[in-house]
Amino acid sequence: QVQLVEFGGGMVQAGGSLRLSCAASIITFHMYDMNWYRQAPGKERELVATITSDGRITYVDSVKGRFTISRDNAKNSVYLQMNSLKPEDTAVYYCRSRWYTLDYWGQGTQVTVSS
Repeated sequence: QVQLVEFGGGMVQAGGSLRLSCAASIITFHMYDMNWYRQAPGKERELVATITSDGRITYVDSVKGRFTISRDNAKNSVYLQMNSLKPEDTAVYYCRSRWYTLDYWGQGTQVTVSS
C-alpha cells in the first residue's frame, strides 16, 4: 500500500515562511514525477509545482520566485519551501506522485497565512 504523508503545514503571518515535506512509501520513488497541489476554500485544486524524475522543475506563475520544490530520492521525499507567503497562499496543500498509470495522493496539510 503506497502512502504519501505531508508534514509542515501550519499558520504563519504574511511574509513568513514554511517548509512542507512529503514522505513516500515508494521503493522506486526516483522514477516518479512529483507534484505539489493546493486547494483553497471554494476553489478548484491547483498545480503549484512539479519536479520530474530527471529534475525538471516548473511552477505556477503566482509562486515563482517565492516557492522552491526539491526532492531527496535517498529519503523518498519531496519538499516545498515557501517564502514571502501571502494570504492568498492559504489552502490545503497536497503532494502527488505519478509514474505512467500509477498515481498517488497524500492526505493534505493545511497552510494558513494571516494578514
